[in-house]
Amino acid sequence: MPALATGAGHEPGLYELLAALPSQLQPHVSRPEDNTFLQDMFGERSLHSLIKIHEQLQLYEESKPVPVLDSAAALAHELSKELEGKSANGEIKELLHLLAKPHVKSLLSVHDTIAKKSYDPELPPLPEDIDADEDSVKIIRLVKNKEPLGATIMRDDHTGAILVARIMRGGAADRSGLIHVGDELKEVNGIPVDDKKPEEIIRILAQSQGAITFKLVPAVKEEAPSKEPKVFMKALFDYEPKQDKAIPCKEAGLAFKMGDILQVMSQDDATWWQAKHEGEENPRAGLIPSKQFQERRFALKRPVATLPLQKTPSRQSYDVAVEFEDADSISGSQLAGFRRSFRLSRREKKTNKTMYECKKSEMYDMADVPTYEEVTQYRRQSGDKHRLVMLVGPAGVGLNELKRKLLISDPQHFSVTIPHTSRAKKNQESDGVEYHFISKHLFDTDIQNNKFIEYGEFKGNYYGTGLDSIRSVLSKNKVCLLDVQPHTIKHLRTAEFKPFVVFVKPPRIERLKETRQSAKMISGKDDKGTAKSFTDEDFQEMLNTAQTLETQHGHLFEKVIVNDDLSAAFSELRLALKKVETETHWVPVSWTHS
Repeated sequence: MPALATGAGHEPGLYELLAALPSQLQPHVSRPEDNTFLQDMFGERSLHSLIKIHEQLQLYEESKPVPVLDSAAALAHELSKELEGKSANGEIKELLHLLAKPHVKSLLSVHDTIAKKSYDPELPPLPEDIDADEDSVKIIRLVKNKEPLGATIMRDDHTGAILVARIMRGGAADRSGLIHVGDELKEVNGIPVDDKKPEEIIRILAQSQGAITFKLVPAVKEEAPSKEPKVFMKALFDYEPKQDKAIPCKEAGLAFKMGDILQVMSQDDATWWQAKHEGEENPRAGLIPSKQFQERRFALKRPVATLPLQKTPSRQSYDVAVEFEDADSISGSQLAGFRRSFRLSRREKKTNKTMYECKKSEMYDMADVPTYEEVTQYRRQSGDKHRLVMLVGPAGVGLNELKRKLLISDPQHFSVTIPHTSRAKKNQESDGVEYHFISKHLFDTDIQNNKFIEYGEFKGNYYGTGLDSIRSVLSKNKVCLLDVQPHTIKHLRTAEFKPFVVFVKPPRIERLKETRQSAKMISGKDDKGTAKSFTDEDFQEMLNTAQTLETQHGHLFEKVIVNDDLSAAFSELRLALKKVETETHWVPVSWTHS
């Protein structure tokens, strides 16, 4: 902003700057309504008055005024006596009248009182018999309400002293700013605590009502609280502190469920973090196990199991039977390239090779222990590519039906990937419509170059879903719908694809039998497949697989839909996808930070 024209040696005041702002900002304001807003705001008389008062107070403070005298009332009294003997002209009469007024006398009396008073703090004199070796103590009085004080204590193994172990962020002790980690507790409400266990002291505090007085020996060094940046974590497991034998104070623990967003207030302790639920009004933090500590506990408890690929049955349909690559149940140009599943049914396992193997990754072959994931808020901006939508669920739950309904509802908005194959193109097929037809040699090369998210072999021919086929859909400003093996999710959880993972689960077995009475599944005995009814074994396997998927991969699911009724499930899915495009969501920090 150009410098304001001022006199020599004169710095422009806040009032002058305010008056000049509208004209200075004029070239930078494009919309008329913005200009009107600025004019009204800076022209507000009350704002001008406040700024004038502010400047006068600032000048007054800078001048550091001191009273000229502290006997103004006595001086006024002497002056009145002196003037009474003088000739009574009009001005003397008026002055005598003013000095005789009770209000003026009171004003001068108040002036003298304030002028004589010293407002500097006065420290009491040190006692003469003080012991130079005695520890300095501080007496703190806190008023206890229904909330805990927000501090934990421990006994020093070497000295036996009771020390403040941690201060819970946002709690009463933290807000007071008077108690610090390392302070030695000597008394509570006049009761010495040297010979008491921490559990006994906690009981004393719990039974105390109203004000509580602490006698403390300050820590050697009291560090000022650091202003840590806000850190948000998505919980990938359930936690109940009352069932945790390792937590130092169960009452200070914070319970949470998988999927909850936690604001981590402190990571000073390598074992126990302090956190609160995001958006919660209560400022007090609670204890949660740290990421490193929880990973160690999970790793010691059990190895992470993986869902055996060879037990994954074929996708079974109860609305539209489209499961194998040559099924001709779907027609219409808007559904060209609709992805077929190449997984074989249970009945094929004995004689055929397993289809679709997830590409290998050393990073994910290592122990994958879900604890916390740092997240941030993300909202898709106009012009950004859509997030990849991944549908996960057990065989027969209806993933293909949901995809088909989405495609039919808005074929200009939703699309699916076109798979690759090494088999020969048939007469009625077109390259890039039903499949991308490539040679077996090129397919092998692409496998080595990790260009497929999954691939497999069927009757001597390769089939696979390529990364570029996903990019192709997204580049057309369309939502890409993808149905893959659940452990493939990890390979696509990148800033490029930002996948929104929907888990579709079956209802109770009684409801399954009721809704799938006339449903059919595909048995791939030939190219077109043979439709067969579901059996009780199929229903039980669907439920077992759903439970396994949720146990092993549930921390990756952002939306869970029970497909009890296909129409209701479709409406719920469509609404969820609409919110993904228009609302703010929590996503991994790595997706928004390069």
